[in-house]
Amino acid sequence: DQVRKHVLCSGKVYYELLQARDKIAEDTGKPSDVAITRVEQISPFPFDKVKKEGDRFKNAEVVWCQEEPKNAGAWAYVQPRIETALRGTSDARPSYAGRGPSAAVSTGYKDVHDKEQAKLIAKALS
Repeated sequence: DQVRKHVLCSGKVYYELLQARDKIAEDTGKPSDVAITRVEQISPFPFDKVKKEGDRFKNAEVVWCQEEPKNAGAWAYVQPRIETALRGTSDARPSYAGRGPSAAVSTGYKDVHDKEQAKLIAKALS
């Protein structure tokens, strides 16, 4: 299995992850070892679809990536559900790639936002 990391996400961060992954592959001249799955329907949670994707990448590290702060996005909801969906497949516990907890959804400063965004994309793909 050539996939080292399986990133699950929802929303527009998917497109930023794809773009960054493709740029890394282009810059290194090697195919990417990161799979990205967009989970659009969060509730009810698509256990069957997440399991199906997990079955494809059994040996990969599982990561949930989100733009929102840890306490404002879907992480708390999806984390135990991802574990349940992958039980018996890889038994992987998903890790988190995103902004830390915050009282505000946005920093209010574009430069800070851009740095945080680049950091969470890099963490998800590294």
